[in-house]
Amino acid sequence: MRQHHRTPRLLVTLLLVAAAGISAVGAAPPAADRTATPLGQVVPAPASVHASGPAYRITSDTRIRIDDDSREARRVGEYLADILRPSTGYRLPVTSHDGGSIRLRLGGTGLGDEGYRLDSGRDGVTITAGKPAGLFHGVQTLRQLLPASVEKNSPQPGPWLVAGGTIKDTPRYGYRGAMLDVSRHFFTVSQVKRYIDELALYKVNKLHLHLSDDQGWRIAIDSWPRLATYGGSTQVGGGQGGYYTKAQYKEIVQYAASRYLEVVPEIDMPGHTNAALASYAQLNCDGVAPSLYTGTDVGFSSLCVAKPVTYDFVDDVIRELAAITPGTYIHVGGDEAHSTSHADYVAFMDKVQPIVAKYGKTVIGWHQLTGATPAKGAIAQYWGLDDTSAEEKAQVAKAAQNGTGLVLSPADRLYLDMKYTADTPLGQDWAGLVEVKRSYDWDPGNYLPGAPSSAIRGVEAPLWTETILNSAHIDYMTFPRLPGAAELGWSPASTHDWDTYKVRLAAQGPRWEALGIGYYRSPQVPWPASR
Repeated sequence: MRQHHRTPRLLVTLLLVAAAGISAVGAAPPAADRTATPLGQVVPAPASVHASGPAYRITSDTRIRIDDDSREARRVGEYLADILRPSTGYRLPVTSHDGGSIRLRLGGTGLGDEGYRLDSGRDGVTITAGKPAGLFHGVQTLRQLLPASVEKNSPQPGPWLVAGGTIKDTPRYGYRGAMLDVSRHFFTVSQVKRYIDELALYKVNKLHLHLSDDQGWRIAIDSWPRLATYGGSTQVGGGQGGYYTKAQYKEIVQYAASRYLEVVPEIDMPGHTNAALASYAQLNCDGVAPSLYTGTDVGFSSLCVAKPVTYDFVDDVIRELAAITPGTYIHVGGDEAHSTSHADYVAFMDKVQPIVAKYGKTVIGWHQLTGATPAKGAIAQYWGLDDTSAEEKAQVAKAAQNGTGLVLSPADRLYLDMKYTADTPLGQDWAGLVEVKRSYDWDPGNYLPGAPSSAIRGVEAPLWTETILNSAHIDYMTFPRLPGAAELGWSPASTHDWDTYKVRLAAQGPRWEALGIGYYRSPQVPWPASR
C-alpha cells in the first residue's frame, strides 16, 4: 500500500522541501474571458451536453430561487451565493419566492441520488435534481461554467456568463474517493476542511481518513485514552503529531456532509499498529511496549492475534468510532501485515469483520483482505501495480467474482504521493513516476483481469504523507492528478479521451490560481500562457 522499501534520503528530501516550500506555479491568472465557457469544458466530463441558444448573464438583479424551500436545498443555495457574492459584488438573495433567475429545483426522474440537469438560457439557469446531492454537484458544474475569477474573494470585472444549453449528468460509480493520511503527518481540522472543499469541486463523494499507523494514532478513544495522548504525540521525522478529539472528528464529518462527502475512517490492523502497541503494553505478545516510531519503514508491527485483549481493544475502538461516524463504512486496513503469519491474519480478519458488522457498518479493507475470507458485502481496495503478480490479481478477481466489491486505487496510477518526475521535490517513487496522462489514461471497468465490471464500486486516489507537511504540499501533489481520478469515477467511459481531457484540464489552471492552489504545471498539459 505504501512502499516496499525505504526511500533513499527520504528525510533529507523532506527537510529540504520543508525549508524551501512549494508555491503556486505561474503568474496571476489573465483577465476574465469575455465569452461564455462552453458547456462541455468542465471536469468531470458530463454524461450529456447539448449547447443551444443565448447565454445567461448574472447581474445585480439575479436571485437564487429554491423551489420547495427544503432545508438542504436552501443550504445548497446559500453555498452558491457565498461563492458568487465576493467576486461579483452582487447581493444574490436566496429566496423561495417567484422570480429567481438561478433556480434550484428538487424533482424530475432518472437522475438518481447524485445526478442533475442544468438548463441555461437568456432568462436564467435551472438546476434540477432528485436529491440535494445532485443539486450540489450541479452547482459545481455551474461554478466551472463561470470565469475562474468567480473564485476570488474580492470584486472582479466579469461579465458572468453561463453558456446556453442543457447538461444531463449522472455518475458512473457511486464510490468516488480520495484518501488523506493524517497518521504519517498530522493535519488540523482546518487543513482537512480545505481539502474537502477542493474535492467537492470535482464531485468526489468519499473522504477516506487514514487515522492510525505506526507513526501516530489520530482519533480519541475514551476507553483507551493513551492511544491518542501518547500514540498520537509524534509523527514522521519526530514532530509533535496530534489527534482529533471526538468533537473535532464530528466537526470534520459534518463539514464533509455539508459538501456531500461521506467520511470513511480507517483503523489499520493487524499491521501498521506500532502507535497502539507503544501506547498499551498488553497489546504486545511479550507484554513489552515498543518505543514510538518516527521513521518510514513498514511491515514490522502486529497486534497479538492470540490474545483475547486484542479483540476487546478492537471492539472498543470500532464501537466508539462507529458511534461518531454516520457513514456506511469502516476501513480495517489489513495491508503489509508482514509480521503476522497467514494463518493468524485469516483468524484475525475472521474475528474483526463481525465486530464491524455488529456496530452497523460495512467492512472495507486493502485488497490483502481477499487472502482471508471477506465478509458478505465487504469491499476490497485494490492498490496493486501493472506488474503485480498474476497470482495476486487472480486472488482479488476471484473474490470479486464471489461478490466482494472493489474500489480501485492502483498505486502506479492513483497514488497521489508518487512523484511526477524524478525531479519532483516531494513524494516517493517505489510505484514508479506517475505523470498526469498515466494517472488518467486507463479504464476502471476493464482494469483488473477477471474481475467483473459489476464488482467495481468506484475509484479512490490516496495521498500518503511521509513527505507531505502542509496544505501547500497537499495541493502540489493532488493537482492536477485528482481531477482525472474524479473523472474516472464520474464520467461515462464513452467520454474518456486524453486529448480532449488535457484541454479541459488546462482550463482548470486559472481556477486553481484564483483559489490559491499551487499545482504542478505538467508539460503534458497545454496550460494557458501566464500573463
